[in-house]
Amino acid sequence: MMLPGFPDAQPVNGLIGGVLIGLAAAIMLLGNGRIAGVSGMLARTLGLTRGTPWPIAALFVAGLILGAVLHLLTLGPIEADFAPGWGWLVAGGLITGIGTRLGSGCTSGHGVCGMSRLSPRSIVATLTFIAAGMVTVAVVNAVGGGW
Repeated sequence: MMLPGFPDAQPVNGLIGGVLIGLAAAIMLLGNGRIAGVSGMLARTLGLTRGTPWPIAALFVAGLILGAVLHLLTLGPIEADFAPGWGWLVAGGLITGIGTRLGSGCTSGHGVCGMSRLSPRSIVATLTFIAAGMVTVAVVNAVGGGW
């Protein structure tokens, strides 16, 4: 299926991925009473926080890695173009990590799990993520650094 203006879009794959993320979040919340935020699970796996039992957090993080490995083995590598260069990519990752800690969660924690529970903090955080992303794209494109 081709979307106007988005020749490389894969809406069916996105739908399947979204359903799987929602299912994982629901299983985690209903089955364990815990939020399935990736940054929280990673922090727990590394022993930086408490909450979710360590074996569950470690299996969650291992599942993320295993999923990527299975994709690589079955469908091949994912093609990605990091036009600004590796330095910007690393800087963006570090800034995102700092923001995740300051905001008490990442996009999966706030956007998927928090919004589904109508958490006011998560609604504000998600709106902030979206607004910051829009401003960043506008600024990068304005200075000629866009893709």
